[in-house]
Amino acid sequence: MLDRLPQDREVYCFELDDVLFPRRDYLLQVYYLFANFVAFTEGISSAEDMTAFMKNTYLHQGEEKVFELTKETFGLQDSYKENFNRLHANAQLPLKLLLYAEVESLLLSLYQSGKKIAILTKGNPVEQLNKLKHIDWGTFETYKNSLKVYFIDELQFRNIDPVEFIAEDYAVPPSQVFVV
Repeated sequence: MLDRLPQDREVYCFELDDVLFPRRDYLLQVYYLFANFVAFTEGISSAEDMTAFMKNTYLHQGEEKVFELTKETFGLQDSYKENFNRLHANAQLPLKLLLYAEVESLLLSLYQSGKKIAILTKGNPVEQLNKLKHIDWGTFETYKNSLKVYFIDELQFRNIDPVEFIAEDYAVPPSQVFVV
């Protein structure tokens, strides 16, 4: 990634999912928590089976099919959908989300070169902030508080172009903003 990144920009914006860390790492932990919640609530011992089923469904049929197929297979009530969605947004993950090693080095290199780094992310802001809370920043830990976070959906809802907004916020021309 480092070799494909233009070095002449002032601001570098990174997405969270599948750029800083694998989205899969977050989702699989949410599925684990949900399966254990259902097992506890229903008084059953199939959390491992449900977690494995959810993982398999995600890997082979996609994220959008996970809840419906799990509900059908395990006979869950529709009311569990709310819990499933709430966990997506507010999960207290048992494991930290690890940055891709290449990205961790890149962030550190950019920061040490005096570049500005921001997070520009799409999706539910509550969920995206939750993910940020669970990232293990590694060698970038000391500098993580210098990151600004911008939400694409929120800006677009207000009819604001995200890159132009970020450029204005950092007082640079839009051509100086690079989105990864």
